[in-house]
Amino acid sequence: MYRATTVVNFGHGDLVMCGAFVVYLLVVMVGLPFLASVVLAVALLFLLGLVIELGLIERIKAGPHIGFALMCIAFGYVLRGIARAVWGREVLPMPSVFNFPPIFFGELVITADALIIFAAVGILLAAFFVLFYRSSAGRVMQALCQSERGAALVGINVRAFHGVMWGVGAALGAVGGVLLAPITLLHPGLGASFLIKGFAAMTLGGFGSFGGAVLGGLLLGLAEQLVGGYVSTKLIDITAYLVIILVLALRPNGLFGRAIAEKV
Repeated sequence: MYRATTVVNFGHGDLVMCGAFVVYLLVVMVGLPFLASVVLAVALLFLLGLVIELGLIERIKAGPHIGFALMCIAFGYVLRGIARAVWGREVLPMPSVFNFPPIFFGELVITADALIIFAAVGILLAAFFVLFYRSSAGRVMQALCQSERGAALVGINVRAFHGVMWGVGAALGAVGGVLLAPITLLHPGLGASFLIKGFAAMTLGGFGSFGGAVLGGLLLGLAEQLVGGYVSTKLIDITAYLVIILVLALRPNGLFGRAIAEKV
């Protein structure tokens, strides 16, 4: 989202939660097969992202940039509030789909859910690397990120492209919710903690750096495990916040981010 539109979506965590709840509703209450439910959830979240961009974000583009952050926070809380109004604060178990036995490497145990997450994330990373760096759509994204006016002058439909990118971002949120819910349980606050971890990974790697965000996520996970194992498990939940504070204080551009020089 940030790479394509330069808008930081503070409501993305609630889109993750929303996608997970849609799958739960379709599987448990409607009785649809899991894969069909996932496809429908991704499609519905794509439409929701499109509606958010065209109905909310597009209307405030003439205002200050802080308006984007406030709007994203607002619609995120609306989605969370709707989930709480329907399900309350109850924690729900997402039905397990992949039940093949875990794999053992000495004392290391890799579960079926972990394998599915590794595989899905690997495929998505490869797909988006090709999209950003090896496709005409990736060049369009770079042009839009640098100058929307310049992109419009060469014939790019900026509004339509932003709508599609918001739809894709929301659809990826649904995928994230489907992958996470079986191992974290399902509740309205599901996406909030993962949103902070995502921002910490982006801050560590450098905003706008695709490879940096990936490396930042890996380093954050390693830091959480080291802090939990050698200091205290009580500190795991605040590790992401500590990373954000330290990186912004010591290296604001992250590991791979580049400072942008502005001519006045």
